[in-house]
Order: sequence, then structure tokens, then C-alpha cells
Amino acid sequence: MFSNMRNKCCVREGFILLGRKGVYKVEKFLGEGSYGKVAKCKKLGTDQVVAIKIIWGSGQMEINALEELSQINADDHNLVKFVESFKYKKYTCIAFEVLDQSLLDFMEKRDFHPLTVEEIRTIAWQLIVALKGLKSVNLVHCDIKLDNIMLVDQVSEPFRVKLIDFGLAEKIGHMRTGATMQNICYRAPEVILGLPLDQSVDLWTVGYILFVLYTGSFIHGWDADYNILRTKENSQDVWKLDTAQQQSKKKGRLVEDNIPFWSCDQLIHSCLDKTKIKEVEQFVDLLKRMLMVDPRKRISPSEALQHPFFTMGRVQPTAGTHTTNPEEPPAVEVHLQPEAKEVTNTPQRPAAVPQECSSYPLNPPPHPQPQPNPSEVHPSIWPLTARSVPPNPRGKSSLKIPLHRVE
Repeated sequence: MFSNMRNKCCVREGFILLGRKGVYKVEKFLGEGSYGKVAKCKKLGTDQVVAIKIIWGSGQMEINALEELSQINADDHNLVKFVESFKYKKYTCIAFEVLDQSLLDFMEKRDFHPLTVEEIRTIAWQLIVALKGLKSVNLVHCDIKLDNIMLVDQVSEPFRVKLIDFGLAEKIGHMRTGATMQNICYRAPEVILGLPLDQSVDLWTVGYILFVLYTGSFIHGWDADYNILRTKENSQDVWKLDTAQQQSKKKGRLVEDNIPFWSCDQLIHSCLDKTKIKEVEQFVDLLKRMLMVDPRKRISPSEALQHPFFTMGRVQPTAGTHTTNPEEPPAVEVHLQPEAKEVTNTPQRPAAVPQECSSYPLNPPPHPQPQPNPSEVHPSIWPLTARSVPPNPRGKSSLKIPLHRVE
């Protein structure tokens, strides 16, 4: 049914859509996918411009999630602002604020040249605040990826981001063990292995995205074979991952084990700029905590916001105008120790709603383009050798994640 959406959708530019809170005129289409289209529309009688997602079907899961999120302030938690939902013939229309462009589009325009530590810190803070907001209403996004993270207005508010697309969001208590979710490139280990699920799947994905933004490289390709990881051993309700040799013995066929892995720690060891080593060390430490294979040991959003990567020195996120987190008292002093409990500030809402949107993605991201060597963009990183990254252009795993075995 959804595959024929493009042919069946009768909404055209110039059409009038009657909502519950206003009447909208379709000005142009911003994007489309198998589930619908997104149109830039003007609310008649006002200067308000919105992005309306036109879905063939009920879209009830997304509407339910958005209604849950209405309990918290969207701007304070870096979530797309929901305007209203209504029906147009057989279509469900969901109106949102208009945003600028997705992180995927932004990175593609710069040929996936890595971002700086400062830029990544700004994005990381906002995404983790978004996860904390989702957790406060017991929601899990389940589909975080580069094209579901939007820049609000890169010209006036550089690297101010918001999380969008809650069509696959689930209540924490409703997540089914063994359920398949998340784009395959961003999929958490517990999803791959069919283990019990909770909100930590989102934190894994955000950690993965931060790695991609810093290195300009995907850990693995879109067609990576995850079936190997499906075989797991249970011992007293805990699990461990088999080695390639163990998998070969069980499968009766060779499992590739000569892939050159790229360790997170290599980011530290290759840093030449002595003034940045401490920041890189803290960034890598946060990455490791977010990418823990065992979800029970993975850092929580609240703990992540207190990590030294954010609290060390006077370094704080810089996107947008900041306001003190309403849930916490104002920070009085800054500590350098890892155990510091200093609370930093969350970005306040943008000064104005941007009026243009180059994309509002619905489709899965394309196969990653060839990536530049991180040393070309980060002068502080040694040029990577042929053994530092996977030579296979199909994108086999290139990150050596710390595996915590249970004997």
C-alpha cells in the first residue's frame, strides 16, 4: 500500500488543507518517501509557515508519541515542535515547525569531512538532552539516524539541532524482546541479538552518530552481515559474544576475522595537538560508555550530561541562547574531576522559526560516500595507515568496541 503512495497522493502544490487549528496552502514539497510526502505550507491569514507530513494511513503511532511529548517543552528538549494533526481524505496530515536541513544532508554537502570536537560537543549535549526528555515521558525513539536529526538554522544558529520523526517511537514498557527496530547501520547490539530492550538503544545510536561525525566514517556499511551476532550463549541470564573462530566452528564455514579494527583509543593516541588531548580523551571515554555492548552497563542520559566531556573547564555547548535547566539549580562552580556534579545549561528555543527547509527526510540514508582521512580535517590526528581502516568499500566493521565477556 505504501509503495504506491507517490502514485496515489493527490495533494498538489496550491492545494488547500483544512486543519483543526487553521487552513494551510501547499507551497511546495520538501521531500517524499514510501510512507508519504512532506510539504511546506503557509497558514492562511498569518505569516506562519509549517512543514506538513502527509501520510497514507492513520499515522496513529506517531500522533500518540507526539501527544505524549506535548507534556514537555519541545524547545527545551531539542525536539521538533508539533503543531497539529488532521485528516485530508484518506491521508493523515501532521504539521510541524519548519527546520533547515538534516545532519545527513549537511555532512553530504561537506563530503563527510569530520566535525571538530567543539561542534560535536554542542550536538552531543543537545541530543542527550533530547533523550532525557524522551525518557521523562517513557518514550524510546527507535529510529535515530543522521537524517532524523535536523539543523534548526545553520546560518543564524550553527549546530542547533532537533530530533524529528517519531513514527516508530515506543513506550518503554511496550518494547518487545526480539523486535527488529532501528536502521541497520545504527542498530544497537541488543536489537541485533534479540535481547530485552529499553531506552538505552537510543543512547547507543547517538554514540554511533558522534563517532561518525568526528571521523567522517561509518563503523560498518548498510549491508553489514549482522546474522553472525544472532548466535549467543546464555549463562545465568547473561550473554557474551563469540569470537570469529568460535563462530566458524559453529557455522561450519569461515567467518571473516582479518578485518583491521579501529579502536576508539586510537583517536587519543593519534592526537598531535597537546592542547586538545584532554578533550579528545574525555570524548573517547564518553563514546566508550555510550557504546558499551552490555546495555546494563551503558551510561544513562542524566549521567552522560554530567560527564567531564561537558563539565571540564569552562567548555560548554555553544549552540543558541542558553537557559538554566529548569530541573536543576544553577551551576555555581566548575570541577575538573570526573565525579563532578556541575550541571551545564540547555539551549533555549531559537530566536525565530526559520522559514525555509531544504529537506525533511523520509527515506533511509543512501550508501555512505567515500570518506576523507580524518587527518585531512583534524590536523591533530595522524594520517591513518592502510591497516587503520577497513579496505573493503562495502563497509565492514571498523570500530573495535570494548566487549565485556562473562565467563
